[in-house]
Amino acid sequence: MEHMNHRECLKPKKLRTIDFISFLMGFSQAILIYVISSYFKEASGTDNVGFFYFISYATVLIALLNFHKIIRKFGKFKTFAFIYIIKIGIIAALAVLPASIFGSLFLMAYIIFGTLGWTAMDIILESYSVDKRSGRIRGLYLTITNAGFIFGPFISSHILETCGFSAIFIISLVLHVLEYLIAYRSLRGANHEHSKKETIKEVLARVARRPNILKAYYISFVLDCFYAVMVVFSPLYLLSIGMSWDQIGLIFTAMLVPFVMFQYPAGVLADKKYGEKKLIILSLFIIGFSTLAVFFSKSDGFLFWLIVMFISRIGASLLEITRDSYFYKRIDGDDIDLIDFFRTSRPAAYLVSTFASTLLLLYFSMQSVFLFLAIVIFIGLYPAFKLADNQVVKECEE
Repeated sequence: MEHMNHRECLKPKKLRTIDFISFLMGFSQAILIYVISSYFKEASGTDNVGFFYFISYATVLIALLNFHKIIRKFGKFKTFAFIYIIKIGIIAALAVLPASIFGSLFLMAYIIFGTLGWTAMDIILESYSVDKRSGRIRGLYLTITNAGFIFGPFISSHILETCGFSAIFIISLVLHVLEYLIAYRSLRGANHEHSKKETIKEVLARVARRPNILKAYYISFVLDCFYAVMVVFSPLYLLSIGMSWDQIGLIFTAMLVPFVMFQYPAGVLADKKYGEKKLIILSLFIIGFSTLAVFFSKSDGFLFWLIVMFISRIGASLLEITRDSYFYKRIDGDDIDLIDFFRTSRPAAYLVSTFASTLLLLYFSMQSVFLFLAIVIFIGLYPAFKLADNQVVKECEE
């Protein structure tokens, strides 16, 4: 049985500050995330943009495997602050550069440091959390983050159609500066240093002794594959069947609503009633069948795609909160190496998804990418059924 006795420190005021910063982070990222593939397409002249993501996330993977060393040397907040200063410089450069291969290098750097920034925030959040409330703390954090995401796609798609990429980067730059200033004022005390000194080999050996962490990792990998394929290829596919950026912006805004509606209630249910396992299995079925609908569909109707994307995000929202709640109940704020490892699921998923998609697009249509994704999702049911569920904690209302 895995050891689950952790040192914990609940600080509600810090958690509220982190939630507010995450709202701004979600909004600023959402403005960019769904137009990145279009930027790469315009810069390179091809729909097959997986190469840009592959290189970016290969770098992220290497960085995350060594991230605990950086935290150990500089502390949590100093690392977060340094990453943000770099991001601000990158976005400032993108605001004045044309869509070009040179500009694409800066956008790839933004992907790299953006992912590291979210990981650093995860580590700070875990420092102020407790296991018995993990579902609710993570649920509220993700709900508020995704509330920030909701209007980003609509705003960015409208701006892109009317003003171009530079205007999007300028808005994102203002938001990033605001996020940094609030974080510096409120969180700079979160500079605890990481005491463990482990090599990558030792970290992987430690993970190998935690079978449920490995299963949770694959489930996280499945979700991140879903995000990778949808973020990169769904806007390109919808454009290819004749939709405008305004229509795509409305669809992407509506599909993010489940992340605000369902994640906190799902966190409460995971803490108090069901545990995470049942909800993880349910969410995988929802995501898998909705992804198959994307593959088999021949429709170009706006309403059809809005419904399919909305249903798929119901599954994704449930899986996102339950995978996080499950994992963070089994580690604590000192397990920075395990958090770093867990967050490598995203770059690993982007590497696999973009590599596989690049090969598929050489021989098949873009819809084949969604069949590949559905297969990956349904394979995730095997470790989900094998998970040892976290114990539901009965607690008195405070």
